[in-house]
Amino acid sequence: MSVRIVSLVLCIAAAVCYAQEQKPEVKQAPAPVTSAKSGKEMFQAYCSSCHGADAKGNGPAAASLNARPADLTALSKNNSGKFPADRVSSILRGQGTVTAHGNRDMPVWGPVFWRMSQGHESEVQERITNLTRYIESLQAK
Repeated sequence: MSVRIVSLVLCIAAAVCYAQEQKPEVKQAPAPVTSAKSGKEMFQAYCSSCHGADAKGNGPAAASLNARPADLTALSKNNSGKFPADRVSSILRGQGTVTAHGNRDMPVWGPVFWRMSQGHESEVQERITNLTRYIESLQAK
């Protein structure tokens, strides 16, 4: 191979490596206020950017994260056919840890919901319960 071809191949390889290292930047913005009664509305506003509109972990922001977001439609399947409602609620509230999140790429919604509800615990619980129920409704049959 000539020096010219080797140089070209190395330049292309370097460009490919550089492109692969670049992650899309996710702009952070305040969470929009949604209805505490609508799990679907909350999911679309707070979860779908990472987990995807179909909840399979393929949202538009997923590529920028350190670990791929969970496929939320497989939670029951991965838990012997039983939806882990307590675990999901615990994670949403910020009490449970998710190994794949490492440095907590996933926002902890409990404190966000607390601020939205101006400290009314009953509304925080309503939000977490309704969001958990909506995620349960997405489970693969």
